[in-house]
Amino acid sequence: MSNSQGQPVDRALSDEDLADLVASTDTGARSVPGSIGVLLAAVAFIWSLFQLWIASPLPFLVQGGLGLPVVLNDTETRSIHLGFALFLAFTAFPASGRMRSGGLAQRLATGLIIGLASCLLILLLAAALDGEATVGSALAGLFSQPRYFGPALALLLVCLATSDKARDRVPALDWVLALTGAFCGAYLYLFYAALAERPGLSTWYDLTIAGIGLVMLLEATRRSLGPPLMIVALVFLAYVFFGNSPAFPEVIQWKGASVERAMSHMYLTTEGVFGVALGVSSSFVFLFVLFGSLLDKGGAGNYFIKLAFALLGHLRGGPAKAAVLASAMTGLISGSSIANVVTTGTFTIPLMRRVGFTPERAGAVEVGSSVNGQIMPPVMGAAAFLMVEYVGISYAEVVKHAFLPAAISYIALLYLVHLEALKQQMQALPKPVVHPLKAQLIRTGIIVSSIFILAGVTYYGLRAIQAVVGEVAWLPVVLILGAVYLSLIWLAARDPDLELDDPNAEVVKLPVAGEVVKTGLYYLLPIVVLVWFLMVELKSPGLSAFWATALMIFILLTQRPLKAFFRGEGAEMARQAVEGVNDLVAGMIAGARNMIGIAVATAAAGIIVGTVTLTGIGQVMAEFVEFISGGSLILILVFTALISLILGMGLPTTANYIVVSSLMAPVVVELGAANGLIVPLIAVHLFVFYYGIMADVTPPVGLASFAAAAVSGGDPIRTGFTAFFYSLRTVILPFLFIFNTDLLLIGVDLVGAVLIFIKATIAMLIFAAATQGYFFARSRLWESAILLLVAFTLFRPGYWLDQVQPPFETIPAEQVFQAIESKPAGSEVRVRLEGPDFQNFDQIRSLTLALDLGAPGGGAARLEAVTGLALELEEGQLIALDEPLPGAPYEAQWRDFDFYGDVPVTVTEVLVPAERLPKEIFYLPALLLLALVVLVQRRRATVSAF
Repeated sequence: MSNSQGQPVDRALSDEDLADLVASTDTGARSVPGSIGVLLAAVAFIWSLFQLWIASPLPFLVQGGLGLPVVLNDTETRSIHLGFALFLAFTAFPASGRMRSGGLAQRLATGLIIGLASCLLILLLAAALDGEATVGSALAGLFSQPRYFGPALALLLVCLATSDKARDRVPALDWVLALTGAFCGAYLYLFYAALAERPGLSTWYDLTIAGIGLVMLLEATRRSLGPPLMIVALVFLAYVFFGNSPAFPEVIQWKGASVERAMSHMYLTTEGVFGVALGVSSSFVFLFVLFGSLLDKGGAGNYFIKLAFALLGHLRGGPAKAAVLASAMTGLISGSSIANVVTTGTFTIPLMRRVGFTPERAGAVEVGSSVNGQIMPPVMGAAAFLMVEYVGISYAEVVKHAFLPAAISYIALLYLVHLEALKQQMQALPKPVVHPLKAQLIRTGIIVSSIFILAGVTYYGLRAIQAVVGEVAWLPVVLILGAVYLSLIWLAARDPDLELDDPNAEVVKLPVAGEVVKTGLYYLLPIVVLVWFLMVELKSPGLSAFWATALMIFILLTQRPLKAFFRGEGAEMARQAVEGVNDLVAGMIAGARNMIGIAVATAAAGIIVGTVTLTGIGQVMAEFVEFISGGSLILILVFTALISLILGMGLPTTANYIVVSSLMAPVVVELGAANGLIVPLIAVHLFVFYYGIMADVTPPVGLASFAAAAVSGGDPIRTGFTAFFYSLRTVILPFLFIFNTDLLLIGVDLVGAVLIFIKATIAMLIFAAATQGYFFARSRLWESAILLLVAFTLFRPGYWLDQVQPPFETIPAEQVFQAIESKPAGSEVRVRLEGPDFQNFDQIRSLTLALDLGAPGGGAARLEAVTGLALELEEGQLIALDEPLPGAPYEAQWRDFDFYGDVPVTVTEVLVPAERLPKEIFYLPALLLLALVVLVQRRRATVSAF
């Protein structure tokens, strides 16, 4: 809906409601005034200080420094981290709902959920008194003995009576829950020594605290993230306790677990709640979130939005293009899709509507660009840091693999917006300063060249300083960095500070790019520091984020007084210094509150991971999924994508990634090997990550789409469907890099990477044109089909070549040793093995391995070196003589074979690359078809293509 001036009307939320939307989703909707509010803010501030302290390499801040004999291990750190998160979850998020809606029915539903969780608590307490009891026996006691049922009913009534949506106070029950949750969360830290003295010998007190802690975690999860993740965790817990029940299908039944075993595994070890996911949250993610929050408080968000509009706002459909660029840059600040939508969307969406976008299309453009902020390096969503642990590679490698798809996705979205503007014949906003085209090209070339020259000087200059000075190189580097910072602050002080214009004003004046750029160049310094430590020095993500955050803290404290000094306002320096301290405190508090949901999500997802490791359900799921897919890898990928989308409707991206990757990543890798396709583990994890993010877009529960509709005043469901349509490039990319790992820069040199980037970008732009139904003119159906065919060919020309010439040729068994001996160093061969399954002797399993033969040598010796298998030729078959020793290559895969049965493990095929035509030959017919479409459409074009 709009008025006569095209402005959004009543359906759009007010600024207060939008702030409430972000708060209720990310930081907690409760804002308490007075001394209680100061206390809660102090707790959040102390949490940020604690995280900086444990990450600090500085001698005077390092653990054990200042004469304090305090050194925390990973388990203790995770425990304190969760204690802070649980305390703030109960004090920041009201019990009844995460928005300002809801009446008696909602309160009753909330109370019922809390009451059922309380019943679970009583159930666990009852079973904890007898550690070997099962929950089933305790369940019988719950309904047969009033001493169990009475307290549960009483707690239910208390919850019904006290659950409310108070936002200006903390109810008494929430104080109790907050303190109880903090104690349970910090239990492993408080009693670490005692627990270490009796590993595996939990007392009834340990089990009781574990039970209470799980219930507190589940309720904190419900408050901060909504019911879905809590329900999923409860389902997995039910499987742990009742997995031996006939109620479960026989194919997934297991023997069940006693309360002692389950609680110890889930809460008293690092296999469950306090596992890898919470460890990544405490060591990596917090610092990145804090870094983004401090950047935002320093004014970087406003700078990025202004810069994007100065660069792109004057183009056709410029506000939409500026929204894409602004959201990409804002992704450095906010890992939240919803916060990104609201932050940039309140300015970009009204301007998009002004130049002709409907409310739904304007919201969809903002959603598509904001959601992709989580996949844009160097600062990606929290799930990217989990890949470091789950895949076993450095964060620099994750960034390297993720960069090309993310960059292509954003470039394609810019082009898609351009095509939308052409279709609707939209007009551009007036450019403040118009330069001739030749001058613009010269200026652009100078700027790009200057950036590359500056990057080269920085890299080689710092390397030279390190080579000359050695261990004390940090001192001249700090001095140089300080001089650069002072110079950029002086440059910024020559102009007034940036302020966002009113997008609803009658006349919107676009800023001049040259004037905007110099006002915030110093914001790039901490980002450069972050990238340098991550990508050049190859430091850990935690240490890299610490140094970037430390520099950002310095900037927050000094930028205001230094600007006042350079502007000749000496009398204002003291007041500006106080404002800088206030900005720092506000940023530290906001960073901690932004972390509540992430910390709780990673802890709750630990329940799911713990269930997988305790019950072995992962292997069962692998066999089940393989059965229903019929062994088809493409169907497995479709199922994985659908599971991610469905779970993502209620789960945050991080939890969704943990659940789906834990269950499905090994299945995809194994099934790919069985089909002769070697799928790198990082490709599968990025696949899951992409589709987990897409859940924020997809109706009916795409939260980012609802947020954009709240800003635009459009229909949220239509906004979601339009955003999903705009995001088809992001939907298709994961399938492409599974089958063409060159897109992830795996095994590609620098020249190859540049060529792949060019080819993939052209292919994605053609794909965008095909899906938009517009290239140089509106496309006919056959033209769109040809464009899709061309895009597919550019992405994967090897598919067509495989149809003409097989990629590998099979070597007969009796010739394997001779053929392998003749291959040069570094040659690749594929070996397919078959043998009886270790778990089911009657079942024959198969495995395909891609092997690098390494240095030349005898055929048998080379094959044994790369496989770990001693092979012998018997009656025309290559037979594995013995099970490989521990530590042998591919040891994990060998465990699935039975080497001691009557049926031997044999090598059924050895494949070597066949000599065939280069796959790039198919580019020629693809480009000819593309030229045909261009020629036909240019004759019909009525609007200039640019």
